[in-house]
Amino acid sequence: MKTLKYITFTLILATLFISCGGGSDSEPNLVDPIAPVVLDPTAAGLVFPEDNTECNEGVINANDETKSTVTFQWSASENTDSYEVKIKNLETGSITTAISTTNQKEVSINRGTPYEWYIVSLANGTSSTATSETWAFYNQGQGIENYAPFPAVAISPQRGATISSANTTITLEWSTSDVDDDIVSYEVLFDTAETPVTSLGDTTETSIEATITAGTTYYWKVISKDSFDNTSNSELFEFRVE
Repeated sequence: MKTLKYITFTLILATLFISCGGGSDSEPNLVDPIAPVVLDPTAAGLVFPEDNTECNEGVINANDETKSTVTFQWSASENTDSYEVKIKNLETGSITTAISTTNQKEVSINRGTPYEWYIVSLANGTSSTATSETWAFYNQGQGIENYAPFPAVAISPQRGATISSANTTITLEWSTSDVDDDIVSYEVLFDTAETPVTSLGDTTETSIEATITAGTTYYWKVISKDSFDNTSNSELFEFRVE
């Protein structure tokens, strides 16, 4: 009877030893946790201020009547944790960036000033972003009955482009718009100087021909004029001829 108890006790100890990993030099295999998949954000859809319109819903700042607070709104995008609201002053070229975790943001901007804006969608855990369309608008100003055209945007050649010297002429093309829809003409300044002063003349079209020479960098800008003699200057565009 004692022998049987001894054997039983020995078997129990052996079982416990084996179950606790005894008798093996190998470490147990640890399974790495599966990292969560972070999906890239999608682009937001712009809602307000609307494209090529006058924004007249801003709240005039009590301490500075030259500014008003505008609530920018856009549709929520998928896989997005936050948004960057990019607002560019088309008169100065300066860009204001505001951060939001919802699909709207109040921003104080100058009155009587043209702007363009767009949204950058961001997601935690990834450096990928998505950018919306770009819309332009005028922030309403006191006593303004007619607005100057929006500054022209280069279509061809694009800014910084390098083109072939196979031809001796090039067609400069641009686009623009106007809240009042009363643009009457454009003047194009075209030169090899970074501040172009040579005028190619006035045109009612959104393109004009210019003579070019190989191995030269050219600079150009467009002055848009409306029926009230309001004008707007585009940014400076440049391209190089090989």
